Amino acid sequence: MTRPFDVLNLTDHVADSAGSLAGAFRPFLIAQADVSEGKVEFLPWLFRQLLSYLDLNLLKGLVLAHGGKVFSAIAVFVVGRMVARLASAMMVRASKKARVDQTLMGFVSNVAYVLMLGAVCIASLSCLGVDTTSLTAVLAAAGFAVGMALQGTLGNFASGALLVFFKPFRVGDMIDVGSASGNVVEIQIFSTILKTPDNVRIIVPNSTLTGATIRNLSAEPQRRIDLIIGTSYHDDLRAVRRFLEEVVRSDERILANPEPVIAVSELGDSSVNFVVRPWVLSSNFLAVKFHLIEQIKLGFDERGFTIPFPSRDVFVHHSMGQNTLAQNTLPFSNNSSAAA
Repeated sequence: MTRPFDVLNLTDHVADSAGSLAGAFRPFLIAQADVSEGKVEFLPWLFRQLLSYLDLNLLKGLVLAHGGKVFSAIAVFVVGRMVARLASAMMVRASKKARVDQTLMGFVSNVAYVLMLGAVCIASLSCLGVDTTSLTAVLAAAGFAVGMALQGTLGNFASGALLVFFKPFRVGDMIDVGSASGNVVEIQIFSTILKTPDNVRIIVPNSTLTGATIRNLSAEPQRRIDLIIGTSYHDDLRAVRRFLEEVVRSDERILANPEPVIAVSELGDSSVNFVVRPWVLSSNFLAVKFHLIEQIKLGFDERGFTIPFPSRDVFVHHSMGQNTLAQNTLPFSNNSSAAA
């Protein structure tokens, strides 16, 4: 009965192979003396020695004993790899028909293919007679050591999986997280790529995204613009209010529902503050906000309304007593020279 091959115990196999090689080459070493003395021509002699030493029965035995295992291992690997690729492609096609997020399905299909290919490799080794139990233990120990060395990288990998499955944002969304802000370009395995409005690429580790507060500015179709407009206490509040309502109504990009809010919010130290809060589509947020600020300033200038700004009065006090004191405290050298 053939004993299974153990990757952790190679002593017996190495000893058997060494004995076979020594027995095969012993006649060749003995005949070297005849060749060196010129009694036998080298090339014909080498051909005859190869024919004599080639044990066809041994080769037949090896083929009969291990040929089936090798063939089955190759067949399992080839067929298993084809099945893994086919299954991965079927998952992608099914996700397109079901309108599943392509970022999610690309991540899942890659992970599934790697797992299936690993299972195929283990099955192929089993067909060869390899003790997969010991091999699995070695792989587990190596995986544990690598995992301890790559804690941060594996943390980013797990965070990337959470981002893909729970989807706090998608590719194309405008997000604000910590000190980074921009449009999401790509969600990778270990990091997420953002692009700022001024076309700067920012690479953020996935663990940073899952551990911080994320502000998704594109998640909702509508956004509210919040403006605070200050006017002087001497201005007519009713006239200022009518002007602000006119500016808001004149812009067609501002939504009628929800209704814009224009109200006095605060009586400040130097101004009366209005809040202007219209609703717009998220794609028009910045354009409408900049336009409103410009139109309000131009309208205030035309109508004579005042936008107060902080002012400060500085008073300088000059004391004559300090000059008199300085004159009375002269150096003592003058007094000493006069006495002399």
